[in-house]
Amino acid sequence: MKSSRLVSILLLLQTRGRMTAADLAEELDVSVRTVYRDVEALSAAGVPLYGDAGHAGGYRLLDGYRTRLTGLTEGEAEALFLAGVPGPAAELGLGPVLAAAQLKVRAALPRELRTHADRISGRFHLDAPGWYADTDDTPYLPAVADAVWNARVLHVLYRRWREPTDVRRRLEPYGLAAYWTAYQQEFHDRLQRAEAVIRIAPGAVLTGPAARAAEVNGHTDTDGWTRATVPFESIDQAHDAFLRLGAAIEVLEPAELRDRIARTVAALARLYP
Repeated sequence: MKSSRLVSILLLLQTRGRMTAADLAEELDVSVRTVYRDVEALSAAGVPLYGDAGHAGGYRLLDGYRTRLTGLTEGEAEALFLAGVPGPAAELGLGPVLAAAQLKVRAALPRELRTHADRISGRFHLDAPGWYADTDDTPYLPAVADAVWNARVLHVLYRRWREPTDVRRRLEPYGLAAYWTAYQQEFHDRLQRAEAVIRIAPGAVLTGPAARAAEVNGHTDTDGWTRATVPFESIDQAHDAFLRLGAAIEVLEPAELRDRIARTVAALARLYP
């Protein structure tokens, strides 16, 4: 929506300083012409915004101009306070900083949004770690984070399984940022190298990449079952995943996977005659 985009331009210029129309267009995923129109709308609304021409030009706000967070919607205010996970922040040594930041944001919110933010903070607890698993101790995480943020070298001594067991290393840590997201996607794409043709009964629920693939290319037969081509990582992984659905799924291809499941079912039938 245009109103939220105008607020985004205002906050981007407030936090980053001078930005070109091309920079804003890329950040907001709109055309440069749309940015020009939005900037004109902000200027007409009285926002002290001006642009400089030339190679080092761009748009910027008048020095000292600040805006309150009145552009936040109810959902955005709620999500902001739900997303503040205290556990990882505390491990990084940022617990007090996070609390102070949330307090400042809360004070800047209009009264009605402040009420919604307080409500979600009091009613929801985000339990991120997996159940039935011990949490890892991270006593050196603040030191590593400090090295990343301040571009410092780390000298570490760690113990490995083969000789020499105690090894010293000089590390130059760096933030992964968007690289990690792209690497995770590439990793999952590499895992899902094979495909299976399956039929699933009405009401049967697939998970992960198989569910997304079935939603895209699946089609319903006359008996109500859905036929789809889905990716899988390995015969072992697909065997275990599909077998959980019992008689609600039929594997048509590949033959190796179909035969593997048939042998398992036959073995179960012998145990439960």
